[in-house]
This record gives sequence, structure tokens and C-alpha cells, in this order.
Amino acid sequence: MVAGWFTEAEDEGFRLLGTRCSACASVFFPREDSFCRNPGCAGRELTEVPLSRRGRVWSYTDGRYRPPAPYVFDPEAVWQPYTLVAVELEAERMVVLGQAVPGVTTADLAVGMEVEVVPGVLNEEAGTTWTTWHWRPVEAGA
Repeated sequence: MVAGWFTEAEDEGFRLLGTRCSACASVFFPREDSFCRNPGCAGRELTEVPLSRRGRVWSYTDGRYRPPAPYVFDPEAVWQPYTLVAVELEAERMVVLGQAVPGVTTADLAVGMEVEVVPGVLNEEAGTTWTTWHWRPVEAGA
């Protein structure tokens, strides 16, 4: 399944998708389909590339407020804080922001800790599921 931002290809598992410029080899996420965002390159040929599944925590924080519209939420539900994680990808050395898996708090994280990208659910409504990615700590020795 390809959803524009990630893939669940059987041979590679769940991966974020970026693009690489064929002229300068710069990698972008979110993907870029029109032109190279490297200011020193005029390249326009970009290819889709799966990004590293693992990386290291670069920074993290918690969200203790209910985001305003257009964020989707049930106004009747009790608000649950969430954890945001900035992860430096293993091979690309770029930082990608995302939520931690549900249940992981800032107390569970440390700068430099290894994490992996996994599928997540953003919202479910009337038979429609909006998917996203989450960061999950890698168990020692895994």
C-alpha cells in the first residue's frame, strides 16, 4: 500500500517515503515532486525512496493542549496528552517529527535512544481510518 507519505511493502515493511534528487542526491521528507529544494541545485528529476526505518531521538516534548481546528477530535472525549519526537534518521541524517506510539511518555525517552517508525492511526470515523506514522522505542538487543 502506498499512501504518499509511507509504504507497507512486503519486502521492506513499514517505511516513510521521501524523494531523492538525481542531480545532487539530496533527500527530502515530506516528499518533493516538482524541484530540488537544495538551493544550490537546479535539479528537477526526483525519485521516490524509502527512508530508514530506524533513527535516534534528537529531541522530544509533550503536547498538553487540545489542538485547534482543523485538528480532528471528539469534543466529548477526555483529552490525552501525546508525545512528540524528533528523530534523526539512521542513513539520511535528517530529522523527522512525529508522535510517539500511544502510551510512550517523555519519561520513557532520552536523547540518543534508538526508535523505529511504525504505522499508527490518526483518526477513525464512520468506517474511515486515517493513518499516520508513530515512533516506537527499540528494545535493547532488538
